[in-house]
Amino acid sequence: MMAHSMDDRDSPDKGFDSGKYVRYTPEQVEALERVYAECPKPSSLRRQQLIRECPILCNIEPRQIKVWFQNRRCREKQRKESARLQTVNKKLSAMNKLLMEENDRLQKQVSNLVYENGFMKHRIHSASGTTTDNSCESVVVIGQQRQQQNPTHQHPQRDANNPANLLSIAEETLAEFLCKATGTAVDWVQMIGMKPGPDSIGIVAVSRNCSGIAARACGLVSLEPMKVVEILKDRPSWFRDCRCVETLNVIPTGNGGTIELVNTQIYAPTTLAAACDFWTLRYSTSLEDGSYVVCERSLTSATGGPNGPLSSSFVRAKMLSSGFLIRPCDGGGSIIHIVDHVDLDVSSVPEVLRPLYESSKILAQKMTVAALRHVRQIAQETSGEVQYSGGRQPAVLRTFSQRLCRGFNDAVNGFVDDGWSPMSSDGAEDITIMINSSSAKFAGSQYGSSFLPSFGSGVLCAKASMLLQNVPPLVLIRFLREHRAEWADYGVDAYSAASLRATPFAVPCVRTGGFPSNQVILPLAQTLEHEEFLEVVRLGGHAYSPEDMGLSRDMYLLQLCSGVDENVVGGCAQLVFAPIDESFADDAPLLPSGFRVIPLDQKTNPNDHQSASRTRDLASSLDGSTKTDSETNSRLVLTIAFQFTFDNHSRDNVATMARQYVRNVVGSIQRVALAITPRPGSMQLPTSPEALTLVRWITRSYSIHTGADLFGADSQSCGGDTLLKQLWNHSDAILCCSLKTNASPVFTFANQAGLDMLETTLVALQDIMLDKTLDDSGRKALCSEFAKIMQQGYANLPAGICVSSMGRPVSYEQATVWKVVDDNESNHCLAFILVNWSFV
Repeated sequence: MMAHSMDDRDSPDKGFDSGKYVRYTPEQVEALERVYAECPKPSSLRRQQLIRECPILCNIEPRQIKVWFQNRRCREKQRKESARLQTVNKKLSAMNKLLMEENDRLQKQVSNLVYENGFMKHRIHSASGTTTDNSCESVVVIGQQRQQQNPTHQHPQRDANNPANLLSIAEETLAEFLCKATGTAVDWVQMIGMKPGPDSIGIVAVSRNCSGIAARACGLVSLEPMKVVEILKDRPSWFRDCRCVETLNVIPTGNGGTIELVNTQIYAPTTLAAACDFWTLRYSTSLEDGSYVVCERSLTSATGGPNGPLSSSFVRAKMLSSGFLIRPCDGGGSIIHIVDHVDLDVSSVPEVLRPLYESSKILAQKMTVAALRHVRQIAQETSGEVQYSGGRQPAVLRTFSQRLCRGFNDAVNGFVDDGWSPMSSDGAEDITIMINSSSAKFAGSQYGSSFLPSFGSGVLCAKASMLLQNVPPLVLIRFLREHRAEWADYGVDAYSAASLRATPFAVPCVRTGGFPSNQVILPLAQTLEHEEFLEVVRLGGHAYSPEDMGLSRDMYLLQLCSGVDENVVGGCAQLVFAPIDESFADDAPLLPSGFRVIPLDQKTNPNDHQSASRTRDLASSLDGSTKTDSETNSRLVLTIAFQFTFDNHSRDNVATMARQYVRNVVGSIQRVALAITPRPGSMQLPTSPEALTLVRWITRSYSIHTGADLFGADSQSCGGDTLLKQLWNHSDAILCCSLKTNASPVFTFANQAGLDMLETTLVALQDIMLDKTLDDSGRKALCSEFAKIMQQGYANLPAGICVSSMGRPVSYEQATVWKVVDDNESNHCLAFILVNWSFV
């Protein structure tokens, strides 16, 4: 006899008894639902207890109760799955609508381009048929077309006190913004890697051939339109380079909208440039279709309107019609269109930095995409899809990230109205020292009111910027994060941590290499696309002598790492950290320091040899090397800023320590940059006698064991220096590891290809273990051949995969391992050569 429990799912008030269906009463269903709310999957004992405690269930067998709960769980699962599918379907429908609109816009853009192309062909044909020299007419025609593509409206000066004139400017701004957001007013080109889909960030495009630089993004979020408007209008919450937004006047309009006169201050990204600000009119209104618009444009003599406040600390930039359009989706959520269009004053920055101010890709990553990501992040957190460890609320963790960025930006910029003033230099201009003793400013800043009273009378900042060439920004930031011991001084870290205690540590002397310390990185939170993550770093130190016992305690850093997404185009990367104590309170005072890496797009004219020469000269003076014209010219700007507290008695000592410390950090980074530069011969050869001897042992042992020469027959007669250069510049990775039986082998030497493959330097190489580099197959192959290697002297291993120090997989086609012996025929180390390696 068989009973079908699935029928009970269709009729939730039915059960069965010996194959006959029975109907549950409303009271019985209510009693079962109460238990289900507390325990959806009760045990057999709990079901029996339920029958005993509820007399109304006494005529139902335990087996029937079990089937009821099974069906109830099945219905709940089906409801959740149905809701999920409905949500996905709504997203797909909205995305399909968005893509159809984008397709219509692209069709119009294609039609315009075809028409302009035909018009140009006709004009060129007509000109060539009537005269032999119409160069002037051609220039006029081209100039007229460019004016048509980028029209500049000239308006007479309008009465600043007349709201009707401001409304006229607002309506013009609205019309221009909508043409950019949904029309063809700007020639948009979609950014590579931004694929539309229900779970993607959306459609992202950048401008081509327009005045200024512009970026556009559109996407879906599961938030109501007015909530999205509230988030996006709070620009400092999502635009990390925004210092403040000050609304000086608010004027309501007759159509239910609002006009605001706004002064927005933007941090300079590096010490080499000045900060900028915008004086704009911001217009908020709703459209007939229920959409909401917030658009913005600079007020200038050309547009009319009142003049805004001026500050000597800021360079006035121009914002062309920009803003965001929020459209409600059927069934909930919003479709967002964001446009950022600015014209920055490139004449106010050094020539080498101008590509940074002329890159639409950088604008897209820093502003447009950042805004869309921030809204999507809050939408995910609101829905409960994002869970963070440690029990902290997402808003609290976002606040920590914002405070770290803001504190670092304040240190890099050093505004006078924040209380910063320069300190006299020691004769060299490479490091800038600034101090801030403004207690009133600190009381309301990110440092917290409890920061200075516990220690001293001010904060000192040592900062510098440098230009690097042909260094991958992602690899550099990853290296600084993963190998802190290579550039940091543990004694300086201890001094920074002491500022959190009532009794500070004595001002340290900067020591080469610092103290050995191990770091443990504890993740706190990361954004949806993993482009930014917040973490706690625990530094464990070991003192060498009794006077160093103050350094033996563990220390903690709150650290923010961003821009390490390999798929991001045009973004900057940074590593910012601040000492914290063990309590890690939500209002903990933060004194951020760190690094910012900004790639420079190649916007210079390739025929501008003078500009290229100046760039090479600057790079050479910074990294101490010379570059040739044949080398590539990918450039980045690295900005470094470290902050320390001081009291009146220790200010000069802290300044001396900070200046020397930052110089040491700069030197370490230059060595790291040379090591990770993917260019043969970029790192200085280790020309020590020990290196020459080791290379001689490596090549001689290879020849003895295999019967072949490592670098060809001609290498037998080469001297030590030539042999070292051959090994160092060899395209295959050559590595040496220790030969120990009682400990895990560690790497002791590598040529440049080996260092590039492991993404490390000669110093940090000695912290990398062989078994952590090889995968399971590689370890098994090496273990199976180890006896052969020790007896015969060498073995060939098959193709495989290994892992760099940054966690990136590396494939190789073949590996040869041989035993390296010294002049006394004693075993010295194992040598590997990995043939044709490449990152997977």
